[in-house]
This record gives sequence, structure tokens and C-alpha cells, in this order.
Amino acid sequence: MQLTGAEIVIECLKEQGVDTVFGYPGGSILNIYDAIYRYKDSIKHYLTSHEQGAAHAADGYARATGKVGVCLATSGPGATNLVTGIATAYMDSIPVVAITANVGVPLLGRDSFQEIDITGVTMPITKHNFIVKDVNELAKTIRKAFWIAGSGRPGPVLVDITKDVTANKTEYSYEKPVPIQKIPKDVHHENRSEKIKAAVDLIKNSKKPFIFIGGGVISSEASEEVREFVKKVQAPVTDTLMGKGAFPGTDELYMGMLGMHGTKAANLGVTACDLLVTIGARFSDRVTGNAKKFAHNAKILQIDIDPAEINKNIMTEAHIIGDIKEILTDLNGALEAQEHDEWIEEVKGINKKYPLRYYEESLNGPYIIKTIYEATKGEAIITTDVGQHQMWASQYYKYKYPRTFLTSGGLGTMGFGLGACIGAKIACPDKTVINIAGDGCFRMNMNEVITAVRYRIPIIQVVINNHVLGMVRQWQTLFYEKRYSETIFEDALDFAKLAEAMGAVGIRVTTKEELENAVNKAAGLKKPVVIDCIIDQDDKVFPMVPAGAPIEEVFDENDL
Repeated sequence: MQLTGAEIVIECLKEQGVDTVFGYPGGSILNIYDAIYRYKDSIKHYLTSHEQGAAHAADGYARATGKVGVCLATSGPGATNLVTGIATAYMDSIPVVAITANVGVPLLGRDSFQEIDITGVTMPITKHNFIVKDVNELAKTIRKAFWIAGSGRPGPVLVDITKDVTANKTEYSYEKPVPIQKIPKDVHHENRSEKIKAAVDLIKNSKKPFIFIGGGVISSEASEEVREFVKKVQAPVTDTLMGKGAFPGTDELYMGMLGMHGTKAANLGVTACDLLVTIGARFSDRVTGNAKKFAHNAKILQIDIDPAEINKNIMTEAHIIGDIKEILTDLNGALEAQEHDEWIEEVKGINKKYPLRYYEESLNGPYIIKTIYEATKGEAIITTDVGQHQMWASQYYKYKYPRTFLTSGGLGTMGFGLGACIGAKIACPDKTVINIAGDGCFRMNMNEVITAVRYRIPIIQVVINNHVLGMVRQWQTLFYEKRYSETIFEDALDFAKLAEAMGAVGIRVTTKEELENAVNKAAGLKKPVVIDCIIDQDDKVFPMVPAGAPIEEVFDENDL
């Protein structure tokens, strides 16, 4: 049948099983929005307050479900406003398809009104991108975009469509989506059985193994296989920010997060281990500290789907490239149960000697997170922005399941959490979804509270408000002789009143006693709620490893 390009876009979204999109209209994308109006019974569009909010909402939707998230924007500033959200998804390997519209083909390259080369802009921060100048190429391009976004190591793909293509007509016929390929084509030549045997031999010969889990486990839906593997190896477990929930934070073998704000048990344990089994993690600098001294007593066994991550930051003794779920299934089948009782007790002893500590006398970040954990019984989806509150949320909330901790790990995007929270709540309407932000981050994209109010999305926004840029101030205190350059908010902004002005419920909390009541009230209201929690400006996140130092130099407030 003959359809316009705009109609083909919607039909292709339907082919891919998309029923939810986030975006903001404008001149060049009007034809697509006109089609959305006519297809509104098939696809629900959420109008955000800013295009960046749309990108983060699509990202949060994808993280919470494993599906490809979709966002739309018009040309020029609409497209460039997606860039930070696209880069956030790229750094964390999140499958998102961003659809933008550009000026018509005759106007390209002429500095036309709201023209931008968005494919050029986003080339370094997308898994792939396209510009469509021929309506006959449109359907197959969109289909390819979804396949690329979800296959192998996931990531964002941008499709830019000129306005005349959205108006032109061509023949369209339905095509069933091509199954997603998990294993990259270029690694099929590997002798998998030899790789598995080498890994099994390393594990059998290890006296002090440690298992390190990253976000790839969640992308691969391999949490059950990881649990079986941990039981087989009998080893302590640590994770990255992106790996939270892939292995239960309530398990006795879980020793906390690794790296700059990781636990002493994780950092000192990894330093002392003789084998580090790394599953779906990329050895970022925030994890390794001084890479030359990272796990220097250990052999490294790395399992990852992306060949580019092997020996990139840390040299391995052995590696297996492919889908983690499949590899762990093979490993679990080939591996006999190991015993490492003495090693387990050694690491548990470190954990008991150096537990996470905080001052319990006053309202502070760790207490707020623990209260939220207890009130939700660990069953909520937690999104965060970036900074001290993010680290407290990673340390004091025990994530039992994958896709329940959604945070910007690689890019560290302030303003990410609220859009992601909206996307996650839309994806998982029966779950309690809470965004935890600092006051600096909340200022970035707090206008998305209006989006939650408009669509009656009952999210809970908790602001850990210390009236400063907390993490930057912490560094200024520890490393810059307390020169607090441009990190103090000397204003009278009241987030609770602002929330009320945007149509949400605003609650101000200044004491521990008020906090539990506020969280319980917010959960029961079934409305968008902003809880403004006032804490001291000099509260800090510990433990900590100085930038560039070995992770065994982890210190806390007692060490200072």
C-alpha cells in the first residue's frame, strides 16, 4: 500500500513492537507528529518539557525493560538537545533509537533555518547513525536501526529524516523484525570449547578467586546464570554501578561495589585475590584506579560480548568473547563445585572490620537511602542523578534484582534521573519508582516534574539537598584546601513550594523523624511527589580512593 514517509515511520515502530515514545514536536518533524495524532490508538506519545528529558525517558524505559527506547525531536536545536541523552545511553550501552527530522533535501548544506548536521554531531556517540534522503530507503533504515541498537553490545542509533521524505509516498508492506543477534559475527571463529576449558582450569587452580560483575550481565539477562556460577566457584562478589542487582546485594557473598567509592572489602579483596573473573565489565578508570597496580596479584579472566574491551584497559590471562548468558551456561556445565571456605572467611573478615559507616545522629544521605530501602522493602526501582547521592544510593540500598538501579555510570550526567524515572515508571506501572537527586542535579531538569503531573505519573522525587554541589565540594575539601569555588547555592529556593507550583505534592523534611512519614505518605498518594530533604553541606561519601591511586589505598573518615 502507498504511505507517506511519516506513516511509514509509525508503521515501522509498530512492527518493532513499540507502543511508547517520548519527544517534542517542531517544524521539520510536523508530518511525523501528524501521523502520531492519527495513530494515537497504537502508539502513546509522551510530551516532555525538554528534548533532553525525552532522551533520558527513552533511556530509562530501555533500562527498566531491556526493550529499545524511542525518542523524537525536530531539526536544529531540537536534535542537539538530544545529544547529552544519546551520549548517556552510548556510554552505558543502552538500546535507544532517536528519530530526528531535518530540513528538506534541497535545503541541506545551505545553513537553512534550524538545519544542523546531526549525524555528524552524533557520530562519536552513537553505535550507528543514518540520514534518510529517499523515502524508498526509509523503512529498511528504521528496521536496521532497531536491529543495530539491540544486537551484540547494545547502544543508541540515530535516524535523521529530511522533511520532504516524511511527506513523499512509496509502497509499504509489513515485515517481521529480524531476530536480534547476540553474538557478534566476527567472533564465531573462536574455539569456544578451548576457551571454556582454559577458563575452567584457571578457576580450578585458584585459591583466592573474586567475581566482578558489570552491566553486561544485565544486558544479557544472565542473572540466574551468574548466581549459579558464584555458587559453583564459591567466591566473593563485587560489582560496578551498572551491574547493581545482577547479583543480589542481600547475598552473604556480596561484598559491595568496587572502585573509587567501593567498599574496603571489595577493594582490598580484589587486590589480594589470585583470580579476578570479570563478567560484562569494561574496567573503567573509576573501578581500576591506577590501572598498573589494579589486582596486581591476580590473573584476569574476562568474559564480554565486545572484542574491543579485551585487553583495552587491563591485560587478561584469558578471555571469552560472546553472549554472557551462553558462556556462563557452558561454564556452569563444565565446572565442578569448588571450595574456598578459608578465602571467603578472610574477605568476610575485612567486611566485618571495615563496614560502611555514617553518623546516625542526624538526617543525612545514608540515612535517607536506608529509610527508603526499608520503606520499599528493597522492591522499588531506583533512578539517580550523579554525585554524592548516587554513591549513597549505590552503597546503602540493597538491589536484589536486575534493572532496579538506573543511573548514568559512564557519562555521569547530571539531570539524567528524573527523565529516566518517568520512563521507568511508564514501563513498569506496578512498581514504586523513586528518583534520588542532589539539589544541583535537580536544578538541571526539574521541569520534567511538569511532565509527570501532566500524565499523572506517580513518581517520587527525593532531593538530598545540601545547598552545594556536594561531590565537587568534597573534592575541594580534601584536595583543594577548602577553596569552594562556585559550588555553594546561596539562594532561597524552596523545592517543596516549587513542586506545588508545578502541580505536584511538595514535602519538606529537615529531621529523621519527618523522613519516614514523608516516604510512606508519598507512596500512598499515587501522585507525583517531591520530597526535599535538607542535610548538612559538609556530609561526605566514604570510602574513597583518590583519583589515579591504587584501589588498595581506599580510605574512610576514620583514616583521615
